[in-house]
Amino acid sequence: MEKEFQLFYCNKTIQEVNQMSPITWAYIGDGVYELYIRNYLIANRNLKPHQLHKEAISYVKASAQAEILKKLETQLTQEEKEIVRRGRNTKTHHIAKNASMQDYMYATAFEALIGYLYLTKQEQRLEELLEKCKK
Repeated sequence: MEKEFQLFYCNKTIQEVNQMSPITWAYIGDGVYELYIRNYLIANRNLKPHQLHKEAISYVKASAQAEILKKLETQLTQEEKEIVRRGRNTKTHHIAKNASMQDYMYATAFEALIGYLYLTKQEQRLEELLEKCKK
């Protein structure tokens, strides 16, 4: 019997994921969100690679992610709001290059939420929120 393919999930329990730093959630969330956006653009836009890249940047830059999170906030569960709070309040040693510190903090919170949902295999909720990120 052939094993069903799963997209690179790590085998951590929910308890192990909860003990991770929100920066770790954001780290994986950044990759998950970027891959989602790239797939979306390739499926829905007939653009050359450079234009695809420019379009992707408009979705994944800190200010865009911060704006998305602000729009989603009222639709989040209490647990998700706590994940966002932890992501936003995490101390980083990184200085935002092309974003305000507030946008950078909200973008980190957005990525943490995406990463947390991915790591805890909440696929339906992850897809539901990612669908709301499209322009």
